[in-house]
Amino acid sequence: MKRYRRLRRPAMASVVLATMGALLGSGTALPGRQDAPRAMNILVMGTDGRDTITDAERRAFHAGGRACGCTDVLMLVHLSARRDRVSVIGLPRDSYARIPAHRDQAGGRERPAHPAKINAAFREGGPELAVRTVESMTGVSVDRHLQVDFRRFMDTVDEVGGVEVCTPRRLRDSATGIDLAPGTHRLGGGRALQYVRARHADGSADLGRIRRQQRFLVQALRQVRVSGVLSEPARTARMVRTLLGSGPQGFGFVDLARLAAALHRLPASATEFTTVPIGRLAPAEAGVGSALMWDREKADALFARIRADRPLVEKGTHPRPKEPPSIVGSPAPVRGSAYACS
Repeated sequence: MKRYRRLRRPAMASVVLATMGALLGSGTALPGRQDAPRAMNILVMGTDGRDTITDAERRAFHAGGRACGCTDVLMLVHLSARRDRVSVIGLPRDSYARIPAHRDQAGGRERPAHPAKINAAFREGGPELAVRTVESMTGVSVDRHLQVDFRRFMDTVDEVGGVEVCTPRRLRDSATGIDLAPGTHRLGGGRALQYVRARHADGSADLGRIRRQQRFLVQALRQVRVSGVLSEPARTARMVRTLLGSGPQGFGFVDLARLAAALHRLPASATEFTTVPIGRLAPAEAGVGSALMWDREKADALFARIRADRPLVEKGTHPRPKEPPSIVGSPAPVRGSAYACS
């Protein structure tokens, strides 16, 4: 694969805004690949950097700590050829992976293919290596990738007037500082950041966090519609500028605004979510620590549907979302409408 101009590497946080950006079309076209004329696959990456928000915001929203320079969140977003369906697959950051041979970006030395957690690919070789790693594991060709930082996430949530979330039980996470009583809450940018980063609120760890991020995404897309942002040219322009940021992007301003106008009409039922099926924990002899092994048979079937541009949830079925009972396994795919607050 040819090397391509690397995006600036600001602090990256939540997959949620990244997925919003992907749905609206921002991202970076990979080298030698034209804009997908039919279906489009976008790898959404949120890293654990922390340098785009102020010291005061880091303290207020518990966003400090030491960054590892890896991807904190990975999701594969598939837009159907007819642009009438969006499928989002969560890829747990602790997934066992075999990272392809590459030149290490830190020292410049050649490294052979080797086992590691999937989130190490970004640290070792940046977004290009992260894309290659995901492609080798899924068999899905990634057309674009997108990174997002804390600043863009917080500002965009505030731009739409906050996002409503609901929790059936108390949601408390000491690491991010979030503490929500049972019920419905409207979260501004900072508190929304705490919500989507929480992974110590229950025993489901990263899989539970992915599910909460997916719920948040559905509510965020609803809020974009009801807030009228995309029906007012001035507010649309402001939203697009926020999503594009100041760094280079693969979409121009006009193209992004046009795609946003086309996609914002999708109902919640046109979005569907799942997490890649987990088979077991990696054995100690694998040498990568506590990692999750994908259930290859089920994962291959899942990604075959993506390659064939087929829905994850068959028409006429409406399974209700359930929290994953353990690390092993994964919940059935659900449509976005099943994530409504009640």
